[in-house]
Amino acid sequence: MSEKQTVLIIEDDKAISNFISRALSANDYRSIPAYTGKEGLSLFFSHGPDLVLLDLGLPDMDGLEILAQLRGLPRETPVIIISARDREAEKVRALDMGADDYVVKPFGVSELLARIRSALRRADRLKLSQGIQRSSYQIKDLTVDLARHQVLLGGEEIHFTQNEFKIIELLAIHAGKVLTYDFILEHIWGPYGGSGSNQILRVNMANIRRKLGENPSEPRYIHTELGIGYRMLDD
Repeated sequence: MSEKQTVLIIEDDKAISNFISRALSANDYRSIPAYTGKEGLSLFFSHGPDLVLLDLGLPDMDGLEILAQLRGLPRETPVIIISARDREAEKVRALDMGADDYVVKPFGVSELLARIRSALRRADRLKLSQGIQRSSYQIKDLTVDLARHQVLLGGEEIHFTQNEFKIIELLAIHAGKVLTYDFILEHIWGPYGGSGSNQILRVNMANIRRKLGENPSEPRYIHTELGIGYRMLDD
């Protein structure tokens, strides 16, 4: 029997924490509750969880302070923000600081579990890539072959420009994670190449979707997080 994956829940509302714990237990996860930021950090270092669910509105410190400390560590543990703060600026800030995902309260169990599975899969991919450079990524019938610099859809090669391929490559490597506009712009065009405008990214993304036969309202590969960025969907 494989060991259960552990989720640290840093949430001061005990009703919400208990609700999440029951859902995790029913789906074969082990949960550890923490009701303050300091307690959460202590439990993180003593238990080494596989994933952290982090509320931003904690009684003793802001959740973003905790996120900054966790992201300063060599080992990257997935962190999903669970918060009632639903403003785009809050989401973008948390994601730019390294959060893997952002779930707004109230949320459904199915949605939360899907986000957890996606974040854990991404963490597994990153672990595999350490020491072993992956050469390709598979998302449904879409294959991104890094070694050959190819994108195959249903086995058929699709031609992309250099920047379009770089965008798909970046999204595939981080499949399941929301990448903000600024994150993508800086990685593809450099700190000044995008001139602070999302328009160049939108044009490239429109071309990518057209070539993939993608309908933005019913995405199969790339989902738009309005006002925030893009996420490559995974299986």
